[in-house]
Amino acid sequence: MILIVDFGSQTAHLIGRRVRDLGVEVRIVLPKEAVSAVNKFKPKGIILSGGPSSVYASKALLIDRKIFNFPIPVLGICYGLQLMAHQLGGKVAPGKKKEYGPTICQIKTDNLLFKDLPPSLKVWMSHFDQAVKPPKGAKISGSTLSVKIAALADDDHKRYAIQFHPEVHHTEKGNKILANFVFKICHEKSEIKTWDVQSMIEDIRKKIGSQKAVCALSGGIDSTVAAALTYRAIGDRLVCFYVDTGLMREGETGEIVKNFRRHFPFKVEVIKAEEIFLKNLKRVTDPEEKRRIIGETFIRVFEKNAEKIGAKFLVQGTIYPDVIESQGTEHAEKIKTHHNVGGLPEKHNFKIIEPLRMFYKDEVRQLAEKMKIPDIFIHRHVFPGPGLAVRIIGEVTGEKLEILRKADSIVVEEIKKAKLYEKIWMAFAVFTGVKSTGVTGDERKYGETIAVRVIESKDTMTADWVKHLSS
Repeated sequence: MILIVDFGSQTAHLIGRRVRDLGVEVRIVLPKEAVSAVNKFKPKGIILSGGPSSVYASKALLIDRKIFNFPIPVLGICYGLQLMAHQLGGKVAPGKKKEYGPTICQIKTDNLLFKDLPPSLKVWMSHFDQAVKPPKGAKISGSTLSVKIAALADDDHKRYAIQFHPEVHHTEKGNKILANFVFKICHEKSEIKTWDVQSMIEDIRKKIGSQKAVCALSGGIDSTVAAALTYRAIGDRLVCFYVDTGLMREGETGEIVKNFRRHFPFKVEVIKAEEIFLKNLKRVTDPEEKRRIIGETFIRVFEKNAEKIGAKFLVQGTIYPDVIESQGTEHAEKIKTHHNVGGLPEKHNFKIIEPLRMFYKDEVRQLAEKMKIPDIFIHRHVFPGPGLAVRIIGEVTGEKLEILRKADSIVVEEIKKAKLYEKIWMAFAVFTGVKSTGVTGDERKYGETIAVRVIESKDTMTADWVKHLSS
């Protein structure tokens, strides 16, 4: 087992996921639980995650120094490096400039952590503070143009630290670095990971018992898999609702409902609710407030319709990135509210079932393939729960929605024409709320500016612009 100490990183769970992919058990704990967890679980190694704090701040999140007295290898990542430097005799200070995104790191491969790696790696940074003096016994094993101490190695005490994030797929050889720590340094053994679909079904069946459940379908892979699992658990006692919020893309509602009725046996009912959603969003411009209102409206619409069939349970396709962005761990910063996590009102009449809550997007797709869910659902582009409302800067109106729908359909049409749709994570239009001057048919035009975003990702935890693709 590898013990991961979570200091509030947005990617702490992703570290665990990467180690789990190596076939090794993980357990994630808070800093205050770390020492007792080592005594209880006897892990082969410890990973200290990143986090939003500064180690020299008055209320800095530190760790009991006893953690470094155990004869167990330790790997510090980002804040974990700074913490090790700070608590083991080194020094940390604010950087000259913030470093976010990709950069090149020159590494020394004479230590076990970087064994069999090339001397130069493209890595993913996300920090402002930096170590300016290594702790006693540690040698600098990596540097970038702006950060002298980007990696530390102490082979004698089996303590290692890196300022960049090996867990995100934008870091080259990130999995290899973690594998070196887990296997070459901690001497763990790998066991093949398999999805136990039947145990997931049994868990849902046990929770719902003889009651009825409703599922919130969006057409995306997350809610689709959640519904498919639940139907296999309770059969016709599941009723799926698709809420037409009026915030969907062009022709999307009809296409989604048609595909569900063609490919799945569960009952799908369409709730027309465009009027109430637009009414509640009137004069609202803040994106976080939009998400909250959509979450509130969504659950009230669901409650009203679920009462008619006597359903006590609400099944949702919540996945772990939703939880993280809605501040689902104790020390994590809130990124944005998801309408099915932080966007739900505190008081509602449902017991919530979230069978995919601990999954990442690519894991959900793997699970869908194992369950033989049709490709039309698996490869559908990610679309936010609040719909086009969060792709409109400013107030949401019917006129803006119509413009954005047309623009978005053109973007998707062109991507599909180029046979790039399945190679791209997301491609979409944004209503910027800014007007600009153009020329049409030799005449001056003054109209709305539409931005186009095309991005790539794997697990929804990090993303980058798509720069070059060929069909």
